[in-house]
Amino acid sequence: MIKLGAKELRTTSSTEDDKKNLKKNPMYIICDNILDTYNTGSIFRLADAVAAKKVYLCGITETPPNTRIKKASINTTEWVEWEYSSSTVEAIEKLRKQFAPRVILGSETTPESNQGVDPGQARMTSSGIQIVAIEQNEKSVPFDKAEYAFPIAFIVSNETTGASQEVLDAADTIVEMPMFGVNKSLNVMVSLGIVLFQAIQKLK
Repeated sequence: MIKLGAKELRTTSSTEDDKKNLKKNPMYIICDNILDTYNTGSIFRLADAVAAKKVYLCGITETPPNTRIKKASINTTEWVEWEYSSSTVEAIEKLRKQFAPRVILGSETTPESNQGVDPGQARMTSSGIQIVAIEQNEKSVPFDKAEYAFPIAFIVSNETTGASQEVLDAADTIVEMPMFGVNKSLNVMVSLGIVLFQAIQKLK
């Protein structure tokens, strides 16, 4: 595993072989029309911190190369895999297609490469990846009360308009931060960081 400090990261670039040598966790981040490029850069730093597999930059979210993203990311854009999608729903669909659905039989979960499973026994089917939107919504649950399962993808949106109903409908779960002061919300990067590290406890 390659471990670099901030000083080294600012001056280094990665090769495909370098990236392959890094251990990645089954976590994805979907940036839903993020307006602030500094937030986008900071999200790359978070993705690197949790060793996420990929960041999806969607809609009007700026993409590298971008000097503000590079500065805020401390060059982790060179080490974190990313992909642009024209819409957030498109990115969700790409991820859903990457993972085989699961058939849940009572408490047992088996891959749906299961020719031997009687379809009549299946209690329900679900996607092989959990999609979690981080958003204040009437259907949201406190982030520390939610169940997280891997592989997993987290959606974060801009603070001006938030996630669209279409995006929320495409998610499996919506979580939010309980707010106890006069402010009604947290910066998207801060919210994402809290949820990422809450979820990653499941991998230990």
